[in-house]
Amino acid sequence: MITGTLARFRRWARNIKRDVHAVWLAARDPRVPLQVKLLALVIAAYAVSPVDLIPDFIPVLGYLDDLIIVPLGIWLVVRLVPPDIMDEHRGGASRAASRPVSRAAAAVFIGIWIVALVVLVRLWLKS
Repeated sequence: MITGTLARFRRWARNIKRDVHAVWLAARDPRVPLQVKLLALVIAAYAVSPVDLIPDFIPVLGYLDDLIIVPLGIWLVVRLVPPDIMDEHRGGASRAASRPVSRAAAAVFIGIWIVALVVLVRLWLKS
């Protein structure tokens, strides 16, 4: 029973992640009405933003926006975007998620951030 629930939760989380990307793609699609585009942009930006309406450090309430507001916003945008367009963008999001991840590129970016941090610390210590 726990294994089945865990599998359903993982599938739900993967679908939410895919739909956030699909909503972002739909927000940039010229076939989507302007009001829906604006809502899609707000929802996609909020979903990936580190800033929350209710900070995560507040017990229980901090995660409610991630568990309720984001999925409800995505659901609303998915309902407002024409189904054929949404299916197209879900497919694009799924293909993007299945692309290989470049660990070398990640290492380069991490290295750049470390060098930038070291330079900033040295400049700060000199002043």
